[in-house]
Amino acid sequence: MTKTCAGFDAGVASGEALGVGAVRIVGGGIGLARTCEVVEVQPAISKSPVRLAANRWEMVIRPERGGRITSLRLAGEEILDQGIGVDQPTAEGFVEGGAWGWDEMVPNVEPTDALPDHGEAWRVSWEVLHSSQRSAAMRALGRIVPWELTRTISLDEDVRVSYVYRNVGDFPHPAYWCAHPLFKYEGEMAHGLPSPGPGSSKKVFLPPGSTSSFQLGWSSGLGIEMSWDPFLTPDVAIWICNGDLGGYYQIAVEPATASPLLAPGESFDWWLQIRAL
Repeated sequence: MTKTCAGFDAGVASGEALGVGAVRIVGGGIGLARTCEVVEVQPAISKSPVRLAANRWEMVIRPERGGRITSLRLAGEEILDQGIGVDQPTAEGFVEGGAWGWDEMVPNVEPTDALPDHGEAWRVSWEVLHSSQRSAAMRALGRIVPWELTRTISLDEDVRVSYVYRNVGDFPHPAYWCAHPLFKYEGEMAHGLPSPGPGSSKKVFLPPGSTSSFQLGWSSGLGIEMSWDPFLTPDVAIWICNGDLGGYYQIAVEPATASPLLAPGESFDWWLQIRAL
């Protein structure tokens, strides 16, 4: 699934999109003039990991590492891939930087002349807006495309993740987001799709809007169901890596928005949920 922010390659060249910072709408409303100001991407409040826990769930988030969820444990068992020891957040490519944990892909996946591989969100620090034992809210701002993404995570019986994407620029642009949770992969695990051979990988694209959930099961007996609203996030891909890309073993469930066009100041919101089976 190749998704880019249409129109922003040309916008960067003409100066309409910014190479640093972001454009924020200041004031305005019905019948009122709007002005814009350039703001820098806000640093995370703390470089310390954010830790959440409730019932059988435990989660660790690194705000300074692109808001990456580095650990998600169910009943004490890690279910996210922990990678192959590579962690280079300044790398040009996503895999080169270390493909593990859970990131958000905004505002693109495939690299373009203006936008980096797998988007901007994994490359910028996230601001911690709120953090408690069971929940946390964080926000990130684009440097090239003027987007703002707020993500709120709540743990209870289930894991609930809510998102708000806002156009903080002065021009309309498509709001593209793709979930990128890299769960650990086992050759005999339950997922309902043909598995790639050893040392290979594959990506399966499901028909748009065809499903609202996907299940995974591990040899330990643990299982999860990841669900979403197929109207809000209709485009879904499943990525399976069986020892490819230098030795990664991971399976990703990747619902994505259909790039709704947002006017300046307009927002779009959606959610994900993970429940234990």
